Amino acid sequence: MVTQQTGLDTNSLMNNETHKKQPQCLQGLLEPSPLMTIKVQEFHPEADVNTYPLLRLGIIIFIIFLCKNEYCNSGELRKENGELRKENGELRKENGELRKESGELRKENGELRKENEKFQMEIDQRRTQFRNGWQKASLYPDWRKEFFQAVNVILDPATAHAALVLSEGNKCVTCGEESQDLPKDPQRLNSLPCVLGHSVFTSGRWYWEVDVRDSGAWDLGICRSNVMRQGKICVKPENGFWAIRSYKDEYWVLTSPEMQLTLKEHPTRVCIFLDYEGGCISFYNMMDKSHIYTFSQGPFNVSLRPFFRLWLGYSKSLTICPVPNA
Repeated sequence: MVTQQTGLDTNSLMNNETHKKQPQCLQGLLEPSPLMTIKVQEFHPEADVNTYPLLRLGIIIFIIFLCKNEYCNSGELRKENGELRKENGELRKENGELRKESGELRKENGELRKENEKFQMEIDQRRTQFRNGWQKASLYPDWRKEFFQAVNVILDPATAHAALVLSEGNKCVTCGEESQDLPKDPQRLNSLPCVLGHSVFTSGRWYWEVDVRDSGAWDLGICRSNVMRQGKICVKPENGFWAIRSYKDEYWVLTSPEMQLTLKEHPTRVCIFLDYEGGCISFYNMMDKSHIYTFSQGPFNVSLRPFFRLWLGYSKSLTICPVPNA
């Protein structure tokens, strides 16, 4: 105790001595001033919170607000997550259905390819059979064309009846309202409203097509180049005509006697095939590719020309179809 007190006294004396040794000008500055004295208080949170109940209440309300906001956000996120999961499930279901449909379509496509290949093989077989015996076959006019040459038939004005009017280019014939005053010509057909084509056939295989959709009545076929032009003419093979007829929605082959034909569909385009050496003239309905009739005449030994007839008061026009590569 004495030692401690003595130490304290010694320190005090040393401080006093030091203070005394300072210059007088600094002694005033080193002395503490009431204005410079700051009271520092220690902060105790527990004591302050307990001391200020409103602050405590505010903190509690703020914490509750944060928890509630977090809970609400969590609920919305859960709801959105549930909706996304539902949408994801629906998309997976749709994807599965699409895959199933895709598989079915692939299966159907494979079956159609097999059927198409089978059908193509059957067509190739039929085409081969047709080529080996096309002369005796009455079907497939488009395949028949492979063995015939297309001819660009043009109407001959010198042979046209006075009641017929030819188009510019001589590819269409129409019934006129009145007979024309035409110069006399030994080639002109005066007894029937007929006209011949310019083409003359003495050999080969030929075909051409005629549009008959605008004609209510007509005769189509082939005739000898030297058929009668004057007087009463009957269109039949004995007189040098090989033709078929359409009249009031009935169809006839002009043989002796005439024979009525039964067609499944009214033709709007007729194709005529001439096999000169084979002595055959065939007619086809190009709407349904059906065979109409075939004349088997035998070798002709005379020149032949295309033959066209209209019926006054019933017919409108006949048009020769353009033929590719004619």
